[in-house]
Amino acid sequence: MSVKATKKSKAITSGTKEWADHNVNLIDGCIHDCKYCYAKRIAKRFGRATDESWKVMHVRQNDVRKGYNKREGRVMFPTSHDLIPEDPSFASCMVVLGKLLASSNQVLITTKPHVVAIKHICDHFEQFKDQIQFRFTITSMSDHVLARWEPGAPPFAERLESLVYAALSGYKTSVSIEPILDVTIRALDALYQAVVPYCTESVWLGTMNYFHDPHKLDARLIYQHFQDKRLVRFKDSIRNAVGLV
Repeated sequence: MSVKATKKSKAITSGTKEWADHNVNLIDGCIHDCKYCYAKRIAKRFGRATDESWKVMHVRQNDVRKGYNKREGRVMFPTSHDLIPEDPSFASCMVVLGKLLASSNQVLITTKPHVVAIKHICDHFEQFKDQIQFRFTITSMSDHVLARWEPGAPPFAERLESLVYAALSGYKTSVSIEPILDVTIRALDALYQAVVPYCTESVWLGTMNYFHDPHKLDARLIYQHFQDKRLVRFKDSIRNAVGLV
C-alpha cells in the first residue's frame, strides 16, 4: 500500500485514536511543562492546575491500585504525562505498565524519552517484548528549540540514545515528530534522517495544534517533501490541510 493510500485510510480518526484504541494515565501534571501541552491547557481552563502546580506530578493512587484487564485493540500509555525516572511517580508508572502487560495488552509506550527510564523498561519488561512498541516524541535536533518549547524534557542526544537502545534491544520502535518545531524543511529532513534507521514501524509528522506559532512550517510543504519517504505517516493536522479526508 502506498503512503498516500495509508493516510487516506486513517483520515476518519484524529488525535490519539490514530495510534491506539485506549488511553491510560495515572498522573496529573508533568515536569516537562511543554508550552503546547493540550492536557495542561485543559487543566488550567477548568481550574485544576496553574502554570506552577502543573510542574508537580500528582499520582492518582486509585489508578495505581486498580486492576487492568485485557482490552480489545492497543493501549496507549501514557498520553497526558511523561515517564520521568527521577520523579517518585515513575515507580507507580511501572506498576501500572506491569499490570497492563501481565493482562496480555498490546501497549504503545509514548514519551519524550529519558534514557534511564527506557533502559529500565527494556530490561525489566523483556519478557513482554512482543507486546510493546515505543513511540518517542522527538520534535527537533536543536536543543535551543527544545528548551524553548519543552523546557523540562531531555535534549536531542538523550532522546536519540533512547531510541537506539530500544531498537538494538529488539523492541518495536517508532517516532512522533509532533508538533514539528523546526522552521525549515532542511532541519526537519535532517531529523527524519537521524531517527528513521532506528524505527521499525513509523515516523509520524504533525504540526502545532491549540497553540499559535507564526513560524511553523506549512503543512502542504511538509506533505510534498515527505509523502514518499520511508515509514512516514501524517497526523490529521497535515492530512486535513492537504485535503486527505
